[in-house]
Amino acid sequence: MEPFADAPAPDPDHTTDTTLTDFRAATAAHWRAAFLDGDVTAVELATTALTAASAHTSLGAFLHLDADYALARAAETDAVRTMVLDSAPAEDRAAALSRLSARSPLLGLPTGFKDLVDVAGMPTTRGTAALPPAVAAKDHGTARRVHAAGAISVGKTQVPEFGLPCYSENQIAEPSRNPLDPSRTSGGSTGGGAAAVAAGMLPFAPGTDGGGSVRIPAAACGLIGLKPGRGRMPDDDHSPSATNLPVSGPIADTAEDAALLFDVMAGHSFRPQEARPAAGRRSGRGAADVVLAEGAATRRVREALESGLARLRIGVVTESPFSPDLEITLEDGAVAALEKGIGGLEHAGHTVHGTSHCTGSDRFWPEDYHRLFRALWTARMGSIEFPPEQEEKLEPLTRYFLELARNRPEAETAEAVTRMQDFADSADEIFGPWDVLLTPMLAWAPPKVGWFAGLSPEENYIQQCRFTPYSSVVNVLGLPAINVPTHTDDAGQSWSVQIIGPTGSEEMLLALAAVLRREV
Repeated sequence: MEPFADAPAPDPDHTTDTTLTDFRAATAAHWRAAFLDGDVTAVELATTALTAASAHTSLGAFLHLDADYALARAAETDAVRTMVLDSAPAEDRAAALSRLSARSPLLGLPTGFKDLVDVAGMPTTRGTAALPPAVAAKDHGTARRVHAAGAISVGKTQVPEFGLPCYSENQIAEPSRNPLDPSRTSGGSTGGGAAAVAAGMLPFAPGTDGGGSVRIPAAACGLIGLKPGRGRMPDDDHSPSATNLPVSGPIADTAEDAALLFDVMAGHSFRPQEARPAAGRRSGRGAADVVLAEGAATRRVREALESGLARLRIGVVTESPFSPDLEITLEDGAVAALEKGIGGLEHAGHTVHGTSHCTGSDRFWPEDYHRLFRALWTARMGSIEFPPEQEEKLEPLTRYFLELARNRPEAETAEAVTRMQDFADSADEIFGPWDVLLTPMLAWAPPKVGWFAGLSPEENYIQQCRFTPYSSVVNVLGLPAINVPTHTDDAGQSWSVQIIGPTGSEEMLLALAAVLRREV
């Protein structure tokens, strides 16, 4: 199978050719404005998503599609827009739709949740053959929030078993493949969501990130992926424990679209911009001059693109916390991405130095991180009891993690948790004189589908750590971080950098990502 061609450029006069089956023809902000302006209906948008997903089943992005549900919700959404227009005086229709964009900022836009997240009426498999799928009676909090903002779920996207590996392959469905090169993995564990966005099936996708599960597939597929800080998202676990690794975050093609989805997932209020139209506004046949409402992150990104950001001090970290226990080698693409990231940030007016410039040669990360993280990553599995008939159906890697957790002395697990907690409790101290830290993202190009699974479980885990040498430590620290593509090699593979920010800096990271993308 040949890689997907580059997305077509949006037509400046009319961005919503409904014969397309590719959301890459425009940004989510454009589709949002086009729906409100009447250039396209929610039914047409849902049909586009369903058609694209059905046309590209070979990518394995979806585990489940529900056309009846999506089209029924879309028809209801179209009726809402019509009702708003019919109830408003002709001279107030644009203002009424602007207010609607504040109440329902994702109105009419299709999306899909990874199959670790419950969506009412859809099966949740958790990517495993060991347990029967369960049809959810109600939405998970994040799904409920995204749906309340007007988004329409078309299905559930592919995940690895229980979201544990960094590649999205399991025993219940075809693997998720990378639209940039379908012979390669799309990453994980939000691999299906990233593949769907990168292939134009969806304008954006919510994900979860427990060790890089948003940033890794975003990097593999050439997308923006934001991991918020621990406790930042209202529907996540707010425990300050270092064992509380997963958080919810957005995957999108642009920082602007990631900011839009983040604003909704974070529970931000939206308000219309009275002074000027928001980026992406289109005047259509239904209502001219609709001014889209913005949330805090969306507004911060727009302002950064218009006026720039205050100068930041950026420290570059290339030592992986897994070193020296594991040999970490960066491919040329990863090095080129880092160099381009540094150049783009400097061109935007920021100060960039290696961290040793001020911190000396002392080790940046905790000693023995590889052993400590493995214990932390598998600690909760020690308490899970599977009946023998279910346990034998688990993936070899999952069984390996179970055995590690069960056989590890309790004192060793307690020591790992304590040391990692001490590290996490002083997370913001790692910045020293720097405002943010810059690292490579992936060490090498995404491997071929099946490569990880073909290794012994022990070697599989080690190679995953070597492939993703900078992501898990951010989850331990509980800090926000964003993946930003900065380089495309001659083979068409995308390469990224990671920017780590202090507690509460998610909006700034999105703005910085938008500026960096423009510079590179």
